[in-house]
Amino acid sequence: MKIFRIVSRILVGLVFIFSGFVKGIDPLGFSYRLGDYFQVFGMPWAAPFALYLTIFLCALEFVIGISLLLNIWIRVSAWALLAMMIFFTVLTFFDAFYNLVPDCGCFGDAIKLTNLQTFLKNIILFIFVIPVFAGRMKFKGWAPVKAQKIFLLIFFLLFAGTSVYCYRHLPFIDFMEFRAGKKINKPTKPLKFFVTYVNKTTGEEKEYLTPNYPWNDSVWMSQWKFKSQRSEDPEKGQVMSLRVEDEKGSDITASIVDNPDFHFILVAYDLSKTDTAAFHRILPFAKSAEADGYSFICLTSSLQDEIAKFRMANGVAFSFYNADDVVLKTMVRSNPGLLLIRDGIVLAKWPFRDFPSYAEAMEKFRKP
Repeated sequence: MKIFRIVSRILVGLVFIFSGFVKGIDPLGFSYRLGDYFQVFGMPWAAPFALYLTIFLCALEFVIGISLLLNIWIRVSAWALLAMMIFFTVLTFFDAFYNLVPDCGCFGDAIKLTNLQTFLKNIILFIFVIPVFAGRMKFKGWAPVKAQKIFLLIFFLLFAGTSVYCYRHLPFIDFMEFRAGKKINKPTKPLKFFVTYVNKTTGEEKEYLTPNYPWNDSVWMSQWKFKSQRSEDPEKGQVMSLRVEDEKGSDITASIVDNPDFHFILVAYDLSKTDTAAFHRILPFAKSAEADGYSFICLTSSLQDEIAKFRMANGVAFSFYNADDVVLKTMVRSNPGLLLIRDGIVLAKWPFRDFPSYAEAMEKFRKP
């Protein structure tokens, strides 16, 4: 049992460190998910506190992991461990069976799990949490209690500060689909069609992927008869892809992501919540880019009348197009944020607090 307790302590500690880390360096991402929960539970008033709660919970989870891994103040941290496990196991139970939110984000965007997988993960983890909690008094810290408290407090403050930094800038490890270096113009896979034929004599059934069946063999066709047909979408269940629409609702995605030259995309998922000062700062950038023949556009989920009012109020001349707000939030964790793409590959991305000048942005990527 002693060995099992030690193994359990280290295993649970590593899981909590990893989980707290991947969410903590992307606090906006997890705050969006907390916002979804607040809406589901009829608590929209709590939405403004989602970011603060995210930073606190991720730092707490990370510090609990540090406590377990390094055997520091476990007599107390085991209670926090048990409380968090009970709360999130109950929450993921309802997620698994009632699908409250589509993605609880227990491992952020680093590892995607279904709601059922997340619940089962918590049940399995409980196998190792119980001996840690039950044997909490048997873990002897390697330093005086006061020193252990100070050590954990320092870790908490450092990690919370890291989360704040990643919120104000960008996650220093990007797990999202639109990270730098990622190709976003994946070719669309065609639908697959399957046909089922039944042998007229034996009743045997065979399914074929069209057109890979002997449809031009008259003898075979005389012995078999068509029964049914089905289709299969190879891209079903994949990550939601970017769809860009103009003011008429026409799909212009290909012209955006397949552009072989430099293409700047300013992302502002909600114009009513965006930083307008950042728009004013980016105007000279946009003019310089367009003067050099490069495209500069803005993607938003705001309605057309909101776009018109915003452009008029802020003197914005570049084009605006619509896209889904969920996708825009994954493109860049900033409102607004700037992406540079070429031939479907994300070359760089910047939050509004770190907007470069046009010369600085092009210095690294301009063709010689």
